[in-house]
Amino acid sequence: MSERAEKFGFILIEDFALMSAASSVDPLRAANQMSGRVLYETCFLSVAGGPVRSSCGGLFETIPFSQAPPDLDWLFIVAGGNPFTTERPDCLTFLRQAARRGISLGGISAGVVLLAKAGLLYERRIAVHWEYVHALRELLPELLTEQHLFVLDRDRVTCAGGVAGLDMMHALIRSRHGHELAAKVSGRFIYTRIRTPEVAQRGIGMEQSSHRTGVFAALRLMEDHIADPLPLKHLARLAGLSSRQLQRQFQGDLGRSVMAAYTSLRLTKADELLRQTKLPISQIAFATGFSSQANFTRSFVRCFGLTPSERRIGSRIGGGDLSPRLRTH
Repeated sequence: MSERAEKFGFILIEDFALMSAASSVDPLRAANQMSGRVLYETCFLSVAGGPVRSSCGGLFETIPFSQAPPDLDWLFIVAGGNPFTTERPDCLTFLRQAARRGISLGGISAGVVLLAKAGLLYERRIAVHWEYVHALRELLPELLTEQHLFVLDRDRVTCAGGVAGLDMMHALIRSRHGHELAAKVSGRFIYTRIRTPEVAQRGIGMEQSSHRTGVFAALRLMEDHIADPLPLKHLARLAGLSSRQLQRQFQGDLGRSVMAAYTSLRLTKADELLRQTKLPISQIAFATGFSSQANFTRSFVRCFGLTPSERRIGSRIGGGDLSPRLRTH
């Protein structure tokens, strides 16, 4: 008797992250090809069916939820853009129905946020892309969020997105069909250095990977302490340096002081919350480590040249990222 193919459904949300989808779907196709058997069957889904536009503009044909295979084993949701300011009631309902039927669920990139908004990630560890993690923690602080590449926790898998989909699918294929096939699939994509799920996302560290160890360590500490900023002496001690040494490294590598860089990072996170959520400005101020809304507003204006309220209004009519212009002292 032949082994039953495992069935994967992928919900595609308009403007979904193409790389995140491809890195998660194509390994399943490759596993079939490399094994000479149909181990996995896949389908793309959307509310009404028809073409769904990806982040790069390409169209993917989908079938409507009403025609989804009744015996799905896995249902993933893939999204991009800003998942905090749009409502997807039909998608969330479909996900909840799938959960009640015992289907394992997955979220990829911004899809993790939608899975969380559906109430389907409680009491489970979840991986969240670093762009979304602060806003999600403010929206649903009880969630067990981690900045890992992916997390498999019982019948839920969450993936930060991007090329981390390759790491996630390598783990899933290996758990079902062994290391040899998983390695062949990864090799097909010239992906020879498989990462374990607990490998941290780099976030700001990726941009600063050329900097000295002390700067890199301090930046990582800053990211972990947005709401409760650490004083300079604590940052330096945890980075293994004196305060003076750390200041010199920051001036040499970034052209600004430690605390100016820290404030810039906190304000950048505040800007993300203003654009991505509907949280009150006072709550955003405290979530990014400012003692009062007035103090936050002064710092925001000094950094970006407009008030938090002006920024929020501007983002609703198409305003993009802002570049900090913080002083370097």
